[in-house]
Amino acid sequence: MDAIIIENVSKSYGEALAVADVSLSIRVGELFGLIGPDGAGKTTLFKILVTLLLPDAGRATVVGRDVVRDYKDLRQRVGYMPGRFSLYPDLSVQENLAFFATVFGTTIRQNYHLIQEIYSQLEPFKNRRAGQLSGGMKQKLALCCALIHKPEVLFLDEPTTGVDAVSRKEFWDMLRKLNERGLTTLVSTPYMDEADRCDRIAFMQTGRVLAVDQPSVITNRFRKPLFAVRAADTYRLIQDLRQAPFTESCYSFGEFLHLTVRSGGVTDLQIGQYLLDKNHRNIEIQPIQPGIEDTFMALMNQPEPTA
Repeated sequence: MDAIIIENVSKSYGEALAVADVSLSIRVGELFGLIGPDGAGKTTLFKILVTLLLPDAGRATVVGRDVVRDYKDLRQRVGYMPGRFSLYPDLSVQENLAFFATVFGTTIRQNYHLIQEIYSQLEPFKNRRAGQLSGGMKQKLALCCALIHKPEVLFLDEPTTGVDAVSRKEFWDMLRKLNERGLTTLVSTPYMDEADRCDRIAFMQTGRVLAVDQPSVITNRFRKPLFAVRAADTYRLIQDLRQAPFTESCYSFGEFLHLTVRSGGVTDLQIGQYLLDKNHRNIEIQPIQPGIEDTFMALMNQPEPTA
């Protein structure tokens, strides 16, 4: 059974196409990730699904409600955490939570069991103004406010952007626990390493969906040989490798470059000899297995479908 159904949805801002003929379905109880860089169309799609924007074309339903026709009913059934912190900075933690509970016709006491595990970390700061919380604590408060009315579907738009690595991990651990209780969650992120925390993902770029599946299944589609390469002069290394006859693509990944070659006939010895001929020093080359980022970069390089 599907909690969210998106059928050929498009949205433009003037001449800029933000979402281009997107079709997706998210199952009930699924933790689903929209993965892509800034400008991919994730936020626009989220705003359509939570009834804050009208699509130019196509239709979408959330828990069986049409996002245009049934917007009043739907707003009572979803929780939404926007990418930018949008709670009241001059109200305390407890005041913010009480306000959002009142808006949805409930109370903190009535639904405290929904947020208890998360709110217990905030309780020592319940009288502190929300604007004075750390990034990770703001995150937790926003999540509590999105959950306090017992939504059927939770929408989280880039919830971990701008927070430290420890807070990111804690947040995803919380999402997994919510998911284990059966809550359908749609989360967007520009961080490729967070894709593995989802049941399924959709890669988005320039408003289009490039692939949809389990993270491991998508990664297994990467079939070409991949090498991690580094040398003394990184800038010259990437220039020379991109001009090599055997190169499919070459990108920087931390200290190494990830080099995809055109066929399995190219060996690390041949790559090394090519670089020696180009006067590179301190050369390191090793075959590697592709990750989510490698797969995304390969999908990005595929030609866009013609109209």
